[in-house]
Amino acid sequence: MSEREVAVTGVGMVTPAGIGREATWEGLCAGVGLGATDEDLAGLPVDFSCKVPGFDAGALLGRRITWRTDRFIHLSMVAAREAVADAALSGADWDGARVAVVIGVASNGGDRWPQEYAHLAAGRVEAVAPTALLRSLPNMAAGEVSTDLGALGPCLTTSTACASGATAIGTARDLLRAGACDIAIAGGADCARVPMGSATFYKMQALSRRRHDPAGASRPFDADRDGFVLSEGAAMLVLERERHARARGVRARAFLSGYGASSDGYHATRPDPDGSGGLRALTAALADARADVSQVHHVNAHGTSTPLNDRAEATLLGKVFRTPPPVTSVKGAIGHSLGASGAIEAACTVLTLERQLIPPTANHDRLDEGMDLDVVTKTPRRHRMDGALSNAFGFGGQNAVLFFRTA
Repeated sequence: MSEREVAVTGVGMVTPAGIGREATWEGLCAGVGLGATDEDLAGLPVDFSCKVPGFDAGALLGRRITWRTDRFIHLSMVAAREAVADAALSGADWDGARVAVVIGVASNGGDRWPQEYAHLAAGRVEAVAPTALLRSLPNMAAGEVSTDLGALGPCLTTSTACASGATAIGTARDLLRAGACDIAIAGGADCARVPMGSATFYKMQALSRRRHDPAGASRPFDADRDGFVLSEGAAMLVLERERHARARGVRARAFLSGYGASSDGYHATRPDPDGSGGLRALTAALADARADVSQVHHVNAHGTSTPLNDRAEATLLGKVFRTPPPVTSVKGAIGHSLGASGAIEAACTVLTLERQLIPPTANHDRLDEGMDLDVVTKTPRRHRMDGALSNAFGFGGQNAVLFFRTA
């Protein structure tokens, strides 16, 4: 293994497919959409989302931390705890100053801001909660995870829209390469299923309006797709240099070999239709890994289910591969969790390589005309894989691509 690569020794996940890594994996492999009417969005033109089922932050984290922090932080902490336990680590047996935390957050949700604004609008300043600001700052996910786990090294937040989680993982890899830490907890978290999020994305015509069939609304690369479905979640990876992991007696689940980033420089919300920005990020990731396209045996696509994004990504992949490898998008099942999505998809890519099994793209019935993709549908596909890409693209034309290989 090249010292340019880093080992993924822990994975933690909280998604609409389930709480925890294994519950999420089983849910994704079931191949069904998890969109449902959301009581928090009642009365809005788009009143459905993908919600984490049975998530009781108070039971998982304690009432005090739950009271003073917002939901995106709760999701972060639960996923980070699982990832660290999976890596056979704890704050009691590491040098905290050598442990970094890097978490991507795009929107943070702001789930409790409406009640604070209502107090302010009513002239009741004294009723505004003293925790209102701190619990909603995007950097507080990393801050709270750092405090909770005793990780005292670099503590960073990345915000590159829907690429934020992937950017965080790439940034953490760079910290390890630079020798700034020995262990990094990296990923993304977001809670996008809030009224303002639904209202604004609806006005932008980005959301599916399939209110009659919310479970079938997220349809990546499908000819009948009409937009994405709001979601929430978090995923964290524990990254460390292979020699460090070996000295601890733990085995890597996979290796992060390459990371590439770019900007479209095209439009605030629309991707460059020829996929050139994403192509630059993908090419940079392979060059960083000293790999070529023949070593890519699977692509975990960004696959949002929007007409423009899916078309641009399909165009990009068509430029890269003469014969496209199997492609999947987990957003068909769990929707779009914005800043968390790139981390969730990276974690899924790690598990896919480890288990040599590709989860299907839920709700994909008919490939859109002109797309030359091998989309995995209906059931998981057993496939021999040595390397895989995880794509993440965001508003502002921000792109991040990760290349993983089997351990």
